Amino acid sequence: MKWEGYKMNKKQAGIILTLLALIVSAALLSAKINGKLDDGTGNLSETIAFNQNKAQKGENNSKNDYFYEARNSREQSNATTVETLKQISNDNSATKENKENASKQLTEMTIAKNNQTKIELEVKAKGFDDALCFIDKDKVKVIVKSKDELTEKQSIQIQDVVKNITGKSNVMIERKQ
Repeated sequence: MKWEGYKMNKKQAGIILTLLALIVSAALLSAKINGKLDDGTGNLSETIAFNQNKAQKGENNSKNDYFYEARNSREQSNATTVETLKQISNDNSATKENKENASKQLTEMTIAKNNQTKIELEVKAKGFDDALCFIDKDKVKVIVKSKDELTEKQSIQIQDVVKNITGKSNVMIERKQ
């Protein structure tokens, strides 16, 4: 495709800017909800102690609401992004390359969403009260609701579930009460 003489119309520019804003918003929301995604070598007991201290200080940290709100925020962010990608895919004035990129991103999002749901269901089937999964490229973060600290066996089970479903071995596990 030659770029000589190519002029973007206002609608195309608006779509690109909207998509860019959504990506930035989704990244910020993800960082706020998930915290920093690292290599999974962080100290889980420090995370647990930090969360317990916050609850003991009387902060309004409703543990039941965390999973609901995080899941709801994730779904809203995904829905907005999917809508924008569908608009690009269906836009007659969008370039073939933009349409293909949007279609590819839609497919990747759908696969990630399905994998997140499968992981959450399988982790719950292992005896946890609730579970949340966030997939970010090659990293997976699983947050489980458990009154007790996670045993090594439970952590391995969760890692196995993630690896069997996604093929990814970079797994960070966090516990919320």
